[in-house]
Amino acid sequence: MKRAVRYVVPVAAIAAAAGAGLWAGQTGLLQLPLGERLNVAKPATPEPTGPIIYYRDPDGKPLFSDTPKTTETGKAYLPVREGEDVSFNTAPAMPAAPVDGERRIKFYRNPMGLPDTSPTPKKDQMGMDYIPVYEGEDSDDGSIKISLGKIQRTGVETAIVGKHPITRLIQAPGVVAVDERRVAVVSPKFDGYVVKVGNVTTGTHVKEGDVLATVFGQAVLDQAARLLIEQNSGWTRSDEAASPPGLKGPAGVVGAARRLQNLGVPEEFIDQVKTERRVPDTFTIRAPISGDVLERDWSDGQGFKAGDVGFRIVDHSMVWMMANVAEDDIASVKPEQRVTVTMRAYPGRVFEGRVKVIYPHLMKETRTAQVRIEMQNPDMALLPDMYGEVAIATGGNADAVAVPASAVIDSGTRQVVLLDLGDGRYEPREVKLGKTGDGFREVLSGLSEGDHVVVNGNFLIDAESNLQSALKGFEAPSPIISSDTKASQ
Repeated sequence: MKRAVRYVVPVAAIAAAAGAGLWAGQTGLLQLPLGERLNVAKPATPEPTGPIIYYRDPDGKPLFSDTPKTTETGKAYLPVREGEDVSFNTAPAMPAAPVDGERRIKFYRNPMGLPDTSPTPKKDQMGMDYIPVYEGEDSDDGSIKISLGKIQRTGVETAIVGKHPITRLIQAPGVVAVDERRVAVVSPKFDGYVVKVGNVTTGTHVKEGDVLATVFGQAVLDQAARLLIEQNSGWTRSDEAASPPGLKGPAGVVGAARRLQNLGVPEEFIDQVKTERRVPDTFTIRAPISGDVLERDWSDGQGFKAGDVGFRIVDHSMVWMMANVAEDDIASVKPEQRVTVTMRAYPGRVFEGRVKVIYPHLMKETRTAQVRIEMQNPDMALLPDMYGEVAIATGGNADAVAVPASAVIDSGTRQVVLLDLGDGRYEPREVKLGKTGDGFREVLSGLSEGDHVVVNGNFLIDAESNLQSALKGFEAPSPIISSDTKASQ
């Protein structure tokens, strides 16, 4: 019995010591010497090699950059080298030879668009698979290859380049003004006074021949009396040969009749003197045109001097619309272009006219030029100083090779369209553009009639083109050579 106890106690002590040592090693209370620690340490990870392909967030966030940068807290992004990117293949292998009818994979590109390629399948830091690039998807002719499935998903649409009238509506504010050629002023050429003013006031519409006023003028009466004397005596003036035949009386008298006409006396008064063979005390002044009286400056019994304005009459059957066109648009405006005008006073009603005169100077305060538009006004709806919105239809005189405006990718310094080559291949084509209008842009060079261009989805294709252009600047990395192979060499 004692012998059994003698063997059991040492065994229990050894077991207890082993357990204590294991516990101390796990908790870190027991530290091995440096040499022993080196013997049990894990194999060291080799330093990453190769060029830096991108930079990742130092805090492990899914943020990447192809250039050095820092976080908002000032930490620098960590470089990721070519040999450091995650790969789940135990040994790199070249792409397998393609089976008949299958496309051959040339290399794999980074799914985030970073400038990194690989000859074998791999994953990036976020665990996303690299995207395969097949033969034929990249070409050296500047075109871009898009799969038919992606074309359908992105809604790519094309249109045929053809000839279209390039029309553009220029919008401008305008104000109604009177036609200067349709203004008549009643202003006697002799001194006198007003005996009686007719039933005419400012704003009254008069017709040609309506009585405006009855006046007295001593100079008129003197010439009328001389006309009777010349007619009765048969005296002929020396300037008879220079007088028009219509001014000659029965006896060839022309002097007094000519003076009466020069004084503005109507033919009605001259004929009355000749017929009645007497001189009336007064005569009547009638409206020279049909229109509206803008000014009435005479009253009964009022005296006047030669040249004083008695009435001002305006014909409003045709008016001007004075449009203020911006400096950038004035080059497109030409005479006889069709114009439509909408007035605030008549919502929904459209008035028509044509451009007649483009004034040869700008108003420096507004940087606009005045354009005169003639408009018929038979119902007198358009009144002077009314405001209106003018739309001038410019261009459209001849068809031009044009593309829809949505087909143009304009960077500000160059304009590009995507030419559809067929079979999912597109070529970026730089073009020179001309006029713009009515949803089209004139093409001066770069395209021909009948070409097919992308009008919808072109920005997605352009982004894909920029990505593939960037990838072409990086050659696919060569396979990694194992240490055993290096040792054998």
